[in-house]
Amino acid sequence: MRYLKKFLYFLLIFFVLLIGTLYATDHDYLFKAVQTIYLNGHKTAFLDDYKYFDNLTIKKSNHPQAWPKHADYNKTPQTSALEKINGELGTVAFLIIKNDSIWSEHYYEGYDENSKSNSFSMAKSYVTTLLGKAIMDGKIKSLDQKVADFFPEFNQGLGAKLTVGDLSSMASGLEWDESYYSPFSITTRAYFYDDLDEMMLRLKVTGEPGKSYKYLSGNTQLLGMVIEKATGKKMADYLSENFWQPTGSVNDALWQTDRPGGTEKAYCCIASNARDFARFGKLYKDHGKWNGQQLIDSALVAKFTTARFKESPEYGYGWWLHQQDGKSFFMMRGHLGQYVIVEP
Repeated sequence: MRYLKKFLYFLLIFFVLLIGTLYATDHDYLFKAVQTIYLNGHKTAFLDDYKYFDNLTIKKSNHPQAWPKHADYNKTPQTSALEKINGELGTVAFLIIKNDSIWSEHYYEGYDENSKSNSFSMAKSYVTTLLGKAIMDGKIKSLDQKVADFFPEFNQGLGAKLTVGDLSSMASGLEWDESYYSPFSITTRAYFYDDLDEMMLRLKVTGEPGKSYKYLSGNTQLLGMVIEKATGKKMADYLSENFWQPTGSVNDALWQTDRPGGTEKAYCCIASNARDFARFGKLYKDHGKWNGQQLIDSALVAKFTTARFKESPEYGYGWWLHQQDGKSFFMMRGHLGQYVIVEP
């Protein structure tokens, strides 16, 4: 019994020191990481983890527009190869929309057309589009406007060269480690940190902005902060007013924040359903128009879906680009295999 008490005493001291060290070194976000991810049996973020975070609501349309179903809706069975891939990937929703009608639609793992799931980095395409809208609204001058105009913390050294277009095209030179599985990476910190603005404004620009592509989630987070400051609106509201509602979205969506009523995780974490996510693909397929209304300038749509750097043809501004079998297409893409693929 004496040895057991001694063991428990030293164990208590160990945990007290551990907790103190985590707080002293600004790693207390790991408590939330352990609680949210590891105690739920995961090694990284997962599809329905939005339930464990604070969120802002992206309000649905007052005039919802249901997707029409194609005359051949679900008449063509999935191939065995496709079924195998969907099973291996843990797919929960799979839609094919042809000529603006749902041609094939399948759900798995208890999900349905109204089920929400985290879209992760698909949010980057939305944020770039909000940048375009802010330019159209005169809130941001152009893709060449300096970030320092909004945040003077970046008015020194290489940071003074940084533009909003550099952030959108992943060419910032920002000091950032894009690692999703290390508990100590800045990407993990950003996912669980309770003051994203403070965290981002401490970062340095260590590479020459505008020279080359390097995918960094911090770029989009800073871009989201610029958009919010320029427009005076939460991105969730700006997205709802200008895109989510005008495209007839049937359901409310959620955008994760760092704390109640706080800053949206601009680089990720819009939770919605496959049908409403698909509306953004149709909007871009139709060059920014929805039912005849120009929601985003067609020139911006073309710009965002074109590679900025010849050396990096896979990325434009917030959109992924690809070619296969002689066909070009672009897409939104998320961390765990979330896609909205658009073949114009």
